[in-house]
Amino acid sequence: MGRYFLGRIGVAIPTLLAISLIIFGILALAPGDPLGEFAANGALSPEVRSQIRASLGLDQPVHIRYFKWLLSLLRGDLGYSFVSRVPVLELIGQRLPTTLAVVGVAYGFSALIALPLGLIAALKRHGWVDRTATLISFIGFSLPPFFTGLLVILLFSVQLRWLPFIYDSNLQVVDFASLGEQIKQSMMPIGVLALFQTAGLMRFTRASVLEQVYQGYVRTARAKGLPEWIVVGRHILRNALIPVVTLVALDVPAVFTGAIVTEQVFRVPGIGSLLVDSIQRNDTPVVMAIAFIYAILIVLFNLIADGLYGVLDPRVRLDR
Repeated sequence: MGRYFLGRIGVAIPTLLAISLIIFGILALAPGDPLGEFAANGALSPEVRSQIRASLGLDQPVHIRYFKWLLSLLRGDLGYSFVSRVPVLELIGQRLPTTLAVVGVAYGFSALIALPLGLIAALKRHGWVDRTATLISFIGFSLPPFFTGLLVILLFSVQLRWLPFIYDSNLQVVDFASLGEQIKQSMMPIGVLALFQTAGLMRFTRASVLEQVYQGYVRTARAKGLPEWIVVGRHILRNALIPVVTLVALDVPAVFTGAIVTEQVFRVPGIGSLLVDSIQRNDTPVVMAIAFIYAILIVLFNLIADGLYGVLDPRVRLDR
């Protein structure tokens, strides 16, 4: 297994280098200028603009800028924001707790709900649990998060006035009262995201379990007289979770980048809103950092998924 992971890491490194080169090239060729917001400022002379461009390193060729960025990355430095002149890691560190508190919690809730619900729906096919879960999943699929977000804002904030419709990033949790306010302002974005994510994960889990229920080895296990919980836990579930692990491994890195649409609807100051603002303002170091960290997380969680395959199914040999 160790040789297998070393080989995968050996493939991952040039893959990440190629991804970084592609992202950097796209951002360099994209229309727009980080100094565009100074264009309307008549007080800045062309000489001053040239000095600002030189201070940001934008006067150098693209390949030189890329290799400088790569060397800084190897030292753990992702550069400075063109707009705020703050280290990119500091900007991400400021937004990441909010993203994890909203998007991470929402995905955690969706996994806790979707996995057992999909399993029960498959085992009790065409029963009331299956029909209810199918209805919920269809609703989650049919309503995009931005529409669901507007609906819950109109209902719970405008009509009932139970929950605040704008996320207050300045709220500090210091006592039970402030903790209650934090929970109240997080309920709607977490609920909207959890509904959307639960729909997809539950349907995928149900389909994966159904594929295993009618296999010959399951009938053989039941014919031996094994208890149902052993048949489900040791035979059906372990094999059904293999494709589910793949789906989760691809979804978890998306928690880092945040829910862009939902964060915009509820004004949640997370990584998603930072990414949108940085794209609009041509703040390429921030965009580059978020995109590349996302690529690293994709590769990392794929490696974790490969390791879990061998745990779930002993037939999967990673040392071959």
